[in-house]
Amino acid sequence: MDGVNLAALTENAARLGMRIQETLHEHTRDLAITRGGASLFDMPDDKNIGRQLEFSNDREKLEAMKRLIALTSKGRNMSNYFPQVVKNVASQNLEIRKLVYIYLLRYAEHEPDLALLSINAFQKDLTDPSPLIRAMALRVLSGIKVPMIGSIVILAIKKCAADLSPYVRKAAALAIPKVYRLDPTQQPALITILSSLLRDRSPLSIGSAVIAFESVCPTRLDLLHQQYRRLCRVLADVDEWGQVDLLNLLLRYARTMLSKPVVSGDGEPEELDSDLQLLLSSTEPLFQSRNPAVVLAVVRVFFYVAAPSSMDKIVNPLLRILHSSKETERVVLAYILAAAREHPHLFSSHHARFLIRTGDPPQVKRNKIKVLLSLCNIDNHQVLLREFIDYADDPDDVVVGDAIHAVGQCARYVTTCAQQCISALLAMIKSRHDAVVSNAILVLKSLVQNQLLSTPLVGGSSSQSPLTIISQLARRIDDIKHPRARACVLWLAGQYCPTEGESTAIDGIADWAPDVLRKTAKTFDTEDPLVKLQALTFAAKLLVLSPADHTLGLLCRYVFSLGKYDMNYDVRDRTRMLASLLSGVSGVLSLANDQQPEEQIGGVVLRREQVKKVLFEGKSGIVDEDFHTGNDYPIGSLSLVTLKDMHGECILPEWLEAGIDPALRNSDEDASTLLPPAQSIASVAAPHPTGPTGITPIVLTPTSSAPVQNTKEDWRNLDKFYASDSEQSEPESGLSEEEDDHEDSGNNEGEQSNNDDEDGSDDESGEEVDRKSR
Repeated sequence: MDGVNLAALTENAARLGMRIQETLHEHTRDLAITRGGASLFDMPDDKNIGRQLEFSNDREKLEAMKRLIALTSKGRNMSNYFPQVVKNVASQNLEIRKLVYIYLLRYAEHEPDLALLSINAFQKDLTDPSPLIRAMALRVLSGIKVPMIGSIVILAIKKCAADLSPYVRKAAALAIPKVYRLDPTQQPALITILSSLLRDRSPLSIGSAVIAFESVCPTRLDLLHQQYRRLCRVLADVDEWGQVDLLNLLLRYARTMLSKPVVSGDGEPEELDSDLQLLLSSTEPLFQSRNPAVVLAVVRVFFYVAAPSSMDKIVNPLLRILHSSKETERVVLAYILAAAREHPHLFSSHHARFLIRTGDPPQVKRNKIKVLLSLCNIDNHQVLLREFIDYADDPDDVVVGDAIHAVGQCARYVTTCAQQCISALLAMIKSRHDAVVSNAILVLKSLVQNQLLSTPLVGGSSSQSPLTIISQLARRIDDIKHPRARACVLWLAGQYCPTEGESTAIDGIADWAPDVLRKTAKTFDTEDPLVKLQALTFAAKLLVLSPADHTLGLLCRYVFSLGKYDMNYDVRDRTRMLASLLSGVSGVLSLANDQQPEEQIGGVVLRREQVKKVLFEGKSGIVDEDFHTGNDYPIGSLSLVTLKDMHGECILPEWLEAGIDPALRNSDEDASTLLPPAQSIASVAAPHPTGPTGITPIVLTPTSSAPVQNTKEDWRNLDKFYASDSEQSEPESGLSEEEDDHEDSGNNEGEQSNNDDEDGSDDESGEEVDRKSR
């Protein structure tokens, strides 16, 4: 017997252990404890998924759907399971239905015919008690890109647009652009639904409605007339990315429909529209948003709408988000650069925040140099100039070029530091780095061309005269390797080589000028086409200055002969043009131009003075290329960051001199908000004097002559109760004897008191009422 009981006990224990193991396995399958946390992503794409989807067990289907979604997220094509997944669209398990909807959203576009088979299930799910299911059903229904079901989708959107859940209404707003792209002829019906969504009281769906508005009817700003003020008030309650879209829409509406602010000479607005002031006051709290995109959208509103006196409000928010991340820093710097060019005084005291750091990306360094240059003034130019000179040692050649160009710009902005800038540029010419030398020469050429060095500098020496500087550059022509820098040196040598009243080897030409042409002629074949063009022009200038010198004529003829047979057609064209231009000056170039002697030349022949004027004054007034690239791009555009014209940029509308009638923006909600606050009954009847706490006292007039009983008196014993009762019995008896007289007099007194109240005699009526009460 004991053996039998022991065997049964052992068998039951084994069954219990197996049951516990199965239960643990079932409960830990969802957490993937048995296979590791990433088991769904590590499983191979085997055939068990299709078999599991056919099971009647919800747990097997749920595991199969999880594996499908996991494999889809890894980029695998799992569309071959679409028929099995569609069969589970009406599953009673909420988790399975969620995953099925996610799968259908991904592959409904690729399998529209199979997705059409489940339209009835989607329409039935639009009445599901769960808002999540209703929203996801609408998302899948609008994601089936089949034009023949457009009317069905519109009916579903219209139904969901009136749903009680704001989440479902948000899904309806997001479905409107999908239907519009599928069938643009449905625009009138979609605008009607969109108008109702714009009147929604929930801030959750406003952002999606604005996105739909921008996609379907961006020019129909008349739909926002009665919603403008309400949208301004609910702006702070909208989600962050919805705030960005709503701010851009309100900015377009303000510049299209509101009156342009009239600004006086001191920057204060003389006239500011009340609706425009409402927009600014509603957006100003969003400067404290944690989302940098929201802050930048508010900055855009203030930059294009607010008066110049309010521009200082954008400084601290921009500086706050400047270093939030490296990606954000580049965009914020573009905004700051655009604002600093228009209002440099805003950031001039914060120039230390824009100094370059070692780990900054190259584009950030370039933007910081531009910002610092925009903030350069008489007070901080010394600090910024030292920074620009230090930035010339940067390992990035592009940053080096911007820094050296900034040194030249400082000489233009603050003329008192021109001598210091020129000394720094001359020191850079001796550098070992080709990028530093070439950019320094380009900046010096720009300064000379803009005639900053045409007059003696204040406190300057003869070593910084234009001719001395150009001669130093000309003697270093062999050490300059950059083609553009060599071309600049040749241009400077040809432009400033004429001398007057000085004894030189060749009359009218500096001593070093022919030697520069000789060195260039030796390496003419290996030069860049840009250098060759400048060498030909340089030779023509020397020849027109001294046409009688035979040696110089032979050298020029040699250079023109090389240019005539060059491989570059621009060089050949320049050679023929200059040879024809100089044909009347010297006959040395006749052979270079395949011409006969002078007496056989046809056409118009220019004199020497005319040719000299063409060569030396033909390009007077040329300035350096614009250092402020991208200055015309508006704030808020992608072109401002990329410095390239981007497709699809929103154009900011121009201001209207006189806006539309403000009465069009009136609504019932505005009328309710303009009502005065609730007052007491007595204060409405007459303006009684306020009490010590500032609250108007309420005076109640009794409707009968019966005395008011004091119900708050505490009766301690019966003796006091009977004593007080005996005291009140006599007035009660007196009152009963003359009841009719008191009633008549009370009515007359009441009428008189009402008349007094209307006349404003509040004190007398109050005393009469108190006397009658007593």
